[in-house]
Amino acid sequence: MAGDFEFNHPEHWMWLWLVAVAAATTIMALRMRRRRLARFADAELLERIAPNLSTARPLARGLLTLAALGAIVVALLDPRWGFRYEEVQRRGLDCFFVVDVSRSMLAEDASPNRLERAKSFIEDALEALPGDRVGLIAYAGTATLRCPLTLNEDLFRMSLRELAPESTIRGGSLLGDAIRTAAESFTDDRAGAKVIVVLTDGEDQGSFPVEAASKAYADLGVRVFTVGLGDAGDGARIPVGSGASRRWLVHEGREVWTRMDDTTLREVALAGDGAYFPAGTRLLDMAEALDLSLGGLERAEGESTTIRRSTPRFQWFAGLALLLLAAEGLVSDRRGGWIAAWRTRPRRDVADRRSTPSSTSRALGSRTA
Repeated sequence: MAGDFEFNHPEHWMWLWLVAVAAATTIMALRMRRRRLARFADAELLERIAPNLSTARPLARGLLTLAALGAIVVALLDPRWGFRYEEVQRRGLDCFFVVDVSRSMLAEDASPNRLERAKSFIEDALEALPGDRVGLIAYAGTATLRCPLTLNEDLFRMSLRELAPESTIRGGSLLGDAIRTAAESFTDDRAGAKVIVVLTDGEDQGSFPVEAASKAYADLGVRVFTVGLGDAGDGARIPVGSGASRRWLVHEGREVWTRMDDTTLREVALAGDGAYFPAGTRLLDMAEALDLSLGGLERAEGESTTIRRSTPRFQWFAGLALLLLAAEGLVSDRRGGWIAAWRTRPRRDVADRRSTPSSTSRALGSRTA
């Protein structure tokens, strides 16, 4: 079981900063509350004038809220353990995902960075491709086949997670070479749709990507789709190192800024009879986008096959968060809470008797008169 455990979206670890900020805010609020009470009266006097006042209950409410936020973050990470086998109909679509792993993909204008956002998009896209073969190619200064066409999602996901700027032999960004490598990696000439999905910021160093996409479509019927990542306006700097040694990439004494080249990506998609998805720095539902784009492509039905899928468990943590928030709402700042308030409320019938003269009093008053 431990070996099957994984987080499908590890990029959402960044949201832990929200829990840390909430924890610091809670601690500060509790300390300020105690100081105000201490200035108002000493402990003995407070116990007499406010016997139901509790110092532990606000802490309990804060802890419940923090636990709920933590559970929400875990749910966003999409934890999975265990697996199931599904029998799916082979639909005949072959799709190569081509991922830019050059240094510019480390820019953080798309959170947490462009490369991690590309991985997340591909993970989502797999949901729209059940029964289709997928493959993976990484490129920078050279293109490398990381995973051949396969129905084995676990093998594909493993190759996807290992992508890093160090996963290619040399630096640079040769998009055209990557498209040519993907086109040559389709294994047969059978009827059916063949697709290349490129995820990049669009930077290229004279590799003629438009011509490569046009030739792939003309010779092999391969359609090329592009997904643009990064800010096309101001762009972003490229981080180097991490922690205390973290700095920005410098060339000839100046910091390097990288911007998304959406013009090139549009031209590549047009030449390859595909479509361009300008993700930029936004989140994009790749499953829906690909389903709409690829749904009309002709597919050759094949034999059914059995695939292994990991089981998502995020709903457990989402449910736990709801329960914790509901429990937090039931905890009062005072001992006894709403029960004590109910018991100490003024009785309406008693109040009515106090404010309305009784029949006996009225009778005595009339006799006296």
